[in-house]
Amino acid sequence: MKGQRLLCLCAVLISLGGALPVHAEDGPGWTFSGHFQGSSNSSGLVMKADPSLGYSFSRHSQVYVGLPFYFVNRSSTTTTTSTSGFVNGIGNAFVGLHLGASHQALDSESNVEATAPTGDRDKGFSTGRATVDWTNRFSRTFSAITPFARVGVANTVADTSFFVRPFSSLGLVTHFAGGAELQIAPLVTAGASGYGIRGSGEQRIFSKVKNNSLTAGAGTTSAKRVFDTNSETVGSADLTNDKGFSGWLAIHARSGVDFQAGYTRSVGYDLNTFFFGVGFRVGN
Repeated sequence: MKGQRLLCLCAVLISLGGALPVHAEDGPGWTFSGHFQGSSNSSGLVMKADPSLGYSFSRHSQVYVGLPFYFVNRSSTTTTTSTSGFVNGIGNAFVGLHLGASHQALDSESNVEATAPTGDRDKGFSTGRATVDWTNRFSRTFSAITPFARVGVANTVADTSFFVRPFSSLGLVTHFAGGAELQIAPLVTAGASGYGIRGSGEQRIFSKVKNNSLTAGAGTTSAKRVFDTNSETVGSADLTNDKGFSGWLAIHARSGVDFQAGYTRSVGYDLNTFFFGVGFRVGN
């Protein structure tokens, strides 16, 4: 009940934030933004509320801080408990620096984000260690289509807007993605992309959908999905190696609220994930 009340409260806060007037400016100023998203697959339903506060020095540079909240409804295929399997808690507090540049030939963005281990490691909401992720994005718009590419390096596999992962990880990884977005109406876009993740050295996996108090169920699971059967796993780089693709539809409302829904296929983990998201941004 406590987790459900917290979930409702976060949803209300995001809705109220989206109803506020949006004053977009190019000069320095504060920004309050929020994102509520979820991913549902055979491992369970993992949702995250992600409010953040940022300060823009210009339209091309910003610093921000935030604290995510996780809500997990574990699948019956990964637990044989008689309870609902619903758990919640805070994740890792984060701070980031975002830089962007616009040119006639290419738009580029660079984002460095660091986290502190404020989440509960036993629930899989943290690895118990600080993490850093450096991601770079490149894009160019041709009429109604915008091809893009992303590449980065980190010591964790981070959540994305297409996949709130059923685990937290600790270990060196490189990640990359490429795809395109198509403007199909003034406020509607559709997109598709492929992604890849390559681990290096020892990797640790902390499950969000399994903990020590639960026993493994009889459901069929992929050999790589150690997060379905173990609360913590230490192993080789293959634990985090993954590739897959995503497709989505997004609506950008004039009120400053964005809606997104789509599908992600993880080939490495043999997971079919349906995701959704709603976000808002108020300020610069």
